[in-house]
Amino acid sequence: MAPEALYLQPREMASATQTPVKGTRPAGAANEQEARQYVRRMFGDIASRYDLLNHLLSGNLDRWWRGRTAATFDHILRLPAARVLDVCCGTGDLTLALERRATHSCSAGARIIGSDFAHPMLARAAEKSRAAGRPAPGRIAWLEADALNAPFAPGTFDLITMGWGFRNLTNYESGLREFFRLLRPRGELGILECAEPRGALFGGLFRFYFRTVVPRVGGAISGNGAAYAYLPASVQKFLVPEELARLMCDVGFVDVGYKLWTGGSIALHMGRRPG
Repeated sequence: MAPEALYLQPREMASATQTPVKGTRPAGAANEQEARQYVRRMFGDIASRYDLLNHLLSGNLDRWWRGRTAATFDHILRLPAARVLDVCCGTGDLTLALERRATHSCSAGARIIGSDFAHPMLARAAEKSRAAGRPAPGRIAWLEADALNAPFAPGTFDLITMGWGFRNLTNYESGLREFFRLLRPRGELGILECAEPRGALFGGLFRFYFRTVVPRVGGAISGNGAAYAYLPASVQKFLVPEELARLMCDVGFVDVGYKLWTGGSIALHMGRRPG
């Protein structure tokens, strides 16, 4: 079992990494613009079954991972005037988990924005929020925006989070630089992502499930086999945790580290803008 949290020094990360890939490239996408269009269309197409499949395919562990992510940033969510941006928020589950945690921390002043560039996803997030009677007026706002070109001034946010969206960016370094720009001095970044377990037994079971079961079940229920074939392929090609940590350091983040959960299949990456 992987340790609860790893904070690596730049020298350690440099020795453990390879040249990182630039960003996601779905099959048939020749450049960043085509990759962006593919991802936006794909998530729009699966929006209606996205929540169902997230819960089903993860055995409902996705709720727990989001809850632990929100709890990790309690020290920010309890600030009386915290400003939080949840990028690539999808149908809003992590955004709402952050809001619930802010309420639990008795932070009446926290303001949270959920942003996504796939309109059907964002529409479901707003609908879900209204149906749940949450949050308090003015606590959450929903915004259609591109993660690589957010319409905010530099230094706007105390916390930026991202749940299972980072590996879908067409340029990972550009994404990190945009998040760095948007954070206030000492503001923090949390990226929740899939990872491939390294243990022989659990790693083998994970790869079989993720590359065989997930595409078949996800494709059958969503009606979009290509989307759920892209999912395991994108994880397989994605940066290993040490590589992403190294890239975060290269961009300028400090106190960079990550937590591995569920046998190393989920990673929460953390970093802070110096101040």
